[in-house]
Amino acid sequence: MTNSRQSRTAAASRFALLSACYAVAAYLGFLAISLYAVGFVAGAVVPRTIDSGGPRSNTATAAVIDVLLLALFAVQHTTMARPAFKRRWTRIVPAHLERSTFVLAATAVLALVFWQWRPIPAVVWQVDAGAARFVLWVVFAAGWALVVAMTFAVDHLDFLGLRQVGLYLRGLAQTPPAFRHPLPYRLVRHPMMVGFFPAFLAAPTMTAGHLLFALLSCGYILFGVRLEEHDLADAHPEYRAYAAATPRFVPRPW
Repeated sequence: MTNSRQSRTAAASRFALLSACYAVAAYLGFLAISLYAVGFVAGAVVPRTIDSGGPRSNTATAAVIDVLLLALFAVQHTTMARPAFKRRWTRIVPAHLERSTFVLAATAVLALVFWQWRPIPAVVWQVDAGAARFVLWVVFAAGWALVVAMTFAVDHLDFLGLRQVGLYLRGLAQTPPAFRHPLPYRLVRHPMMVGFFPAFLAAPTMTAGHLLFALLSCGYILFGVRLEEHDLADAHPEYRAYAAATPRFVPRPW
């Protein structure tokens, strides 16, 4: 009996260690792909960017492949974020690793997008004036900074799966974070998504491929937040009153 109990304890300890390693690996992978995303959209530093370095195809083929790549990300993101999917998924994946698995899957799909993206180099607009280019780069950087900051405004560790594993390691119940709305969320309901708009659209040189990426990504944001709000309203009764009083993207002057 004692040996059996010791074996179970050792197995539980090994599983806990593997869970921690898995969550940390998923977290670090997502950080790496997020940094790559900034360079990919900016067209700098990384080997393959939105306008260079990737496989070459004619315009029609490139557009079809790029749309399919972004559609794959949309399907993965939308499907795995739904409560009904999570309930079924956690029959296979331990509940404390569900979020880390989501993060890992998103990282893998984004890596595929960046690897197989086909540039469409036709220039839609070009801003040559030094001051105007500088302003656009500042807006671009501010957008990404807002995205990152908003992960900390709510719960960075929960957002990327580390909180759930931390609770498991301490033997605590997996409870969803309480509904709260810190300062940026008192101005708009989705400040993180607001940051993505300038991050994708503020470009001194806008190519057709970049514009396709930006429009599809922004369109998905508009679609995705509606699904997210439906889920939030079901999970938090107070969300409907919050949504009625707080605009979705654009702050009210008053």
